[in-house]
Amino acid sequence: MTRTAQPPLLFLDVDGPLIPFGASHPYPLYETGLADPNSGENPLLARINPRHGPRLAALACELVWATTWLEDANVLVAPRLGLPPLPVVGLPEPSGAVGVSGGAGEAGCEEEEEDVRIGLHWKTRPVVAWAGGRPFVWVDDEITEVDRGWVAAHHPGSALLHRVDPRRGLTGGDYAVVEGWLRRTVAG
Repeated sequence: MTRTAQPPLLFLDVDGPLIPFGASHPYPLYETGLADPNSGENPLLARINPRHGPRLAALACELVWATTWLEDANVLVAPRLGLPPLPVVGLPEPSGAVGVSGGAGEAGCEEEEEDVRIGLHWKTRPVVAWAGGRPFVWVDDEITEVDRGWVAAHHPGSALLHRVDPRRGLTGGDYAVVEGWLRRTVAG
């Protein structure tokens, strides 16, 4: 097992990995029996393949939502996958009120400006903070080399930042990469 005796974490985005988008062809739609057609529910939820649930649950890790869906991922997405409610990485805190000087507000603002300047994804810092040194996989469609470099420099544990093609969503190949990394990390 890992040096902390806790399983690795898997931070999971929704849009892109679970709800594919951006391809020119139509996507398959999956009936789960959960949606009321008159509810006004997001029609993109029908793109979620319920077979992802058992595959995700079988991974040797602790699942955590890292998505702009926030707690809605537990209400709208998890039931479609047959998953229990999962912990949720929160959005970054605002850096402070405009016109307020001194303290953490200015430092936070400078940090945000630096992140934007270098192209660091807004989720990168919160994911690393949440991990607290534990090994983790982050599955997202917006991961870049900037994020990989920042994590390598600021996270003491091992990490796999795996970019999913949003036009295809999670595939068997993506699962193979994640499963292989988890096996090596847990055995490690």
